[in-house]
Amino acid sequence: MAHCKMSLRPIKTRFAPSPTGLLHLGNIRTALFNYLLARQARGIFLLRLEDTDAMRGHEKYSRALEQDLRWLGLNWDEGPEAGGQHGPYAQSERGPIYKEYFASLESRALAYPCFCSEHELAIARKTALAASRPPRYTGKCRALSTQDIQARFARGEPATLRFRVEEGRTVEFEDKVRGPQIFRTDEIGDFIVRRSDGTPAFFFCNAIDDALMGVTLVVRGEDHLTNTPRQILLLKSLGLPVPAYAHIALVVGPDGAPLSKRTGSISIEELRTAGFLPPAISNYLARLGHTYDANAFMDMDALAKNFNVSRLHRAPARYDETQLLYCQREAIMCLPSAVLREWMGGEIKKLVPDDRFDAFIDAVRGNIFFPTDALRWAQIAFTDKLVVSQAAREVIAAAGRDFFEAANRALEKHNTDFKAITDTVKQARSVSGKSLFQPLRAALTGELDGPEIASLLPLIGVDRARKRLSIN
Repeated sequence: MAHCKMSLRPIKTRFAPSPTGLLHLGNIRTALFNYLLARQARGIFLLRLEDTDAMRGHEKYSRALEQDLRWLGLNWDEGPEAGGQHGPYAQSERGPIYKEYFASLESRALAYPCFCSEHELAIARKTALAASRPPRYTGKCRALSTQDIQARFARGEPATLRFRVEEGRTVEFEDKVRGPQIFRTDEIGDFIVRRSDGTPAFFFCNAIDDALMGVTLVVRGEDHLTNTPRQILLLKSLGLPVPAYAHIALVVGPDGAPLSKRTGSISIEELRTAGFLPPAISNYLARLGHTYDANAFMDMDALAKNFNVSRLHRAPARYDETQLLYCQREAIMCLPSAVLREWMGGEIKKLVPDDRFDAFIDAVRGNIFFPTDALRWAQIAFTDKLVVSQAAREVIAAAGRDFFEAANRALEKHNTDFKAITDTVKQARSVSGKSLFQPLRAALTGELDGPEIASLLPLIGVDRARKRLSIN
């Protein structure tokens, strides 16, 4: 057949989501692994949408997942909008291609119509399980004559199309993560490749598209492992190339159970809205089920350079929100001020003068996780409205008026040189340590912890500091 054009590049990976909802941590991790492996080998990263005609109402999810991928920096080399030689890149537009391969299977008696109802199949599965046998198809419709088939179609009976699996064989392949895999065809049985409504089964079009689009390495969740022998049988029967496979461990919650909304099944859209930075998510996910030699924060190039399929774990990867927040903190510490300025948002830009923005970021970057944290410190530094916590009020009261009168005199003498101010107050009031620093922080910021006051005080300014140190 004329559809298969193999890539000349050394490796081509793909991300092939079904646009039925928003991307979550688990499936975006799969996309990231495929992206990094392609980049590491200077290959091609392909995006394919595994939609169906019945899902045409979900174009919004296709656009959303494309937006999420771009926001994370996972730009695809081939696929929707990017183009390429192997389109179309939406399953719903590839129906004629699948029909051609169905016809090829039928013409060579490699597939046959099956008229068994769901009820019949359910009874057969229960019977097999009760007898401790694999719940494979019994082959009831395998031997139907041409006349029987035509008569049933003439009566309008619905039929699926089943692939005829040769008995007594094994399907073997080397999984890049899980090692040698062996499946007995007797336990697989004849499987459905086309549903009774005429739509192709997922793993049929998935395998056909991988072959026709020149995908050389399929990296996907271990829940697809049992689909692989079926796909290998299909591709070999059609004379199509078989890619290499790597089945990665799934992401589970802290309790070891599948991810749920309660245990970390968060959409990328939610993470973006919350203020997580793309490099923080990438650094976290690249280590979720994969080992790097170094724990240091890396840009995308470094993540790709040091990513290796041999370092993918077999054990389930546990979602850890604390580790995600650690990566967020690392990203904030490493990213350029210009990037953080855009991330902080328009409200902060209105508060912080342009010529003070770099100084503001340098002052607060070690004490923020999200733009809301930065906004709070911008309000503390650049507005007259100060919210003083109850704990700060108690520290201010305990320090007393004489302490703050000394502090104000030191401020007038030393301007915003915080070290000189504290040295002066220390000598004047014979205080040190927490008794010296906590009251000053409490009065100047309304909090008992936060950024270094030496960095904040020049932003707060003498006039505003004077008012805050003037305790009545």
